[in-house]
Amino acid sequence: MRLSRIMLLASSLAVSAAGSAESDMTSKSVTAATGTTVAAALSAVPFTNVRIDDSFWAPRIETNRTVSLPHSLQMLKKAGNIKDLELAAAGTREGYQGPVFIDSDLYKALEAVSYSLAATPDAQLEAQLDEIIEKIRAAQAPDGYLNTWFQVNAPDKRWTNLRDKHELYCAGHLIEAAVAHHAATGKRTLLDVAIKFADLIDSVFGNDPGKREGYPGHEELELALIKLWRVTGEQRYFDLAKFFLESRGTAFFAKEHGVDPAKYDGSYWQDNARLREHKKIVGHAVRAVYLLSGATDYAAVTGDEGVIKMLDRVWHNTTGANMYVTGGIGSSAKNEGFTHDFDLPNFSAYQETCASVAMAMWNHRLGLLHGNCKYADVMERALYNGFLAGVAADGEKYFYVNPLASRGDHHRKEWYSCACCPPNVTRTLAQLGGYAYATSTGALWVNLYIGGSVDAEVDGQPVTLQVTTDYPWEGDIRIKPQVASATSFELRLRVPGWSRDETVEVNGEPVAAPVKDNGYLVINRTWNTGDEVVLDLPMPVERVAADARVKENAGRLAIQRGPLVYCLEQVDNAAPVHEVALPADSTLAPHKNDDLLSGVVVLKGEGAVFADNGDDGESLYSRAPEVKSVEITAIPYYAWDNREPGGMVVWLPTSPPVSQKFGLAGKADVAMSFVNSNCQPDGCRDGIEPVKSSDQPAASCHWWPHKGSQEWVQYSWKLPQAVSSSRVFWFDDTGHGQCRVPKSWHLEYLEGTDWKPVELTGGSYSTELDMWAEVEFKPVEAKSLRLVVQMQDGYAAGVHEWQVER
Repeated sequence: MRLSRIMLLASSLAVSAAGSAESDMTSKSVTAATGTTVAAALSAVPFTNVRIDDSFWAPRIETNRTVSLPHSLQMLKKAGNIKDLELAAAGTREGYQGPVFIDSDLYKALEAVSYSLAATPDAQLEAQLDEIIEKIRAAQAPDGYLNTWFQVNAPDKRWTNLRDKHELYCAGHLIEAAVAHHAATGKRTLLDVAIKFADLIDSVFGNDPGKREGYPGHEELELALIKLWRVTGEQRYFDLAKFFLESRGTAFFAKEHGVDPAKYDGSYWQDNARLREHKKIVGHAVRAVYLLSGATDYAAVTGDEGVIKMLDRVWHNTTGANMYVTGGIGSSAKNEGFTHDFDLPNFSAYQETCASVAMAMWNHRLGLLHGNCKYADVMERALYNGFLAGVAADGEKYFYVNPLASRGDHHRKEWYSCACCPPNVTRTLAQLGGYAYATSTGALWVNLYIGGSVDAEVDGQPVTLQVTTDYPWEGDIRIKPQVASATSFELRLRVPGWSRDETVEVNGEPVAAPVKDNGYLVINRTWNTGDEVVLDLPMPVERVAADARVKENAGRLAIQRGPLVYCLEQVDNAAPVHEVALPADSTLAPHKNDDLLSGVVVLKGEGAVFADNGDDGESLYSRAPEVKSVEITAIPYYAWDNREPGGMVVWLPTSPPVSQKFGLAGKADVAMSFVNSNCQPDGCRDGIEPVKSSDQPAASCHWWPHKGSQEWVQYSWKLPQAVSSSRVFWFDDTGHGQCRVPKSWHLEYLEGTDWKPVELTGGSYSTELDMWAEVEFKPVEAKSLRLVVQMQDGYAAGVHEWQVER
């Protein structure tokens, strides 16, 4: 029974663009069991055939299994996911908890549990899974419909808002969970639910008479339907995926919402162009890359040249103009996605954890499609940096947003009201081994270097590779093939894009001028058990420069060693990390510290800062301060915020930054009437002047979720200050948030124990957008000054910048 489950997983869970165990590298096509032509170059080796036994990933996968998965199920119950199922099953019309897409969080968690069970049986975890699946089965409507938000809140509104209500998105995650569960356990309980729902969707949408137009507002169902096609062999599921992909870009959402198509901008939903016409990545980052992943699966089966050309165009735009050095994407909180090319801010980098997961998914698929190592390079960058930062070392806290600089006020949380990221992390870790290896006709490909072993078949011949390495800390990789008898095949070893001067030996003999094809070293020989390949990838510390068009990083460099991007965290450094420079002649040396952060290689060296020159912060010009050396320590970016809070920075200037003059605000202590976990009071005096009120600040100063109340932000000094003018720039996130300009505002100063309003002599208490509201008043001498706001009914308010002048 165990063997049959593994075989089932091999056919259904491999994140493979090919869908077949063989491929012809000459014609780049094979024939699947269904008779459909498959265009992909490679087939992934399923994660169930990969045993991870190393000091880096293995402990994280075990923490994922023993801590994160039980924690996820507990948090899902607390969030209302299980209760919502019970309400739907009972036909109740009230009591729903959570956002409209809450079902998807549960499905991703069940997918993660299923993957874990496939690798490591766990009777208790499987029993929990069975119990939840029974509740899902009970909640499903007789006709197959399943979406708790609609079933409880609006049963008569099915399919009326495909753009915003996530019905098809949730269905996609249900299908992925069902495929995983069936493959892991052999049970059909969840698969039958998914098939019944998929059949209903297929009866509603399509080009056939009696069916209707439409497509998912949040893409995901497309790739899920192709997975379901592979498992069931039912062509209609593949055809439905094709329908959704081909229909996109017809401005259906404009029609659905009564918007004039001539005035409609569908970029947020990737509805701005037909599938083959996309020139660049746009809109919501996760939606975009889920769409591209589904399109890659489709192209891998059909060989559609138009789709493949589009994928290549958009990939170049994504990685060449919109990707962070950590492999993440999505610079803007406003749309959880993209603004314009080369807009890659650091403090306000959104870089959603789900988007890094999506980048790994998509680039893995592209690597299988093209057999080119540049896609595995991006996959590796995303996995080791942007993705891995998303989960704390303890496995119980997560980042939703992953900035590249912090003032010490950004931290992981145990869960979110929009809990898409935690289960996305757990399902990725649970099947990580599936990203590492692939096969093609006559070749076994190694894409990630992870200690352990893999069982694969090359041209029908079983091959096992034993891999020993301390990657990513060291680049020495030893590979020992095991075969039943002498077997000829190509061993294709990925040479990462960051690698320089790599060498390879076979049985102790250097391979002179090894063949290199699309970034892979190709060792073609007859292999015997006992052979050993030694690949050495030197890992010097390297400085990384951004394209000059990334204005945020002008004059700055990042640090990388091997696949890991490094950062300075305040807990390791005496000097304020945002004042530290990394001179060009400074040397950074690696040091392994087994006691720090579960064992890491840190980088130590000398940085530079400006010494204090006594400047009072008020003069336009001042004596240039002296430069002094300081010791610095850098840690891998993924490991930050696992210890005491403090600042963090990835991009370092090459010379110390001249301190920005914040005037009186910079010398004050800041307090607010209310501060939540997403508010940083220092944001109102960080000196970063906005252009528009809708700009996403690096540090958010707001009173959300308080609405309609009177609130304040206060500056206090140790000694009384004479002040006579002030100006404020309002934050307003209309269209994607709950902050608006206040209804009214005024300034107060502290006299003794009483707060008194200042007496205006010029300007007005303006609440205009996109401009400074400036006031002058009779001079007052006070130790504290307050900005008091009355917020609009039903809305919060926020402040970009508040400046005070003598």
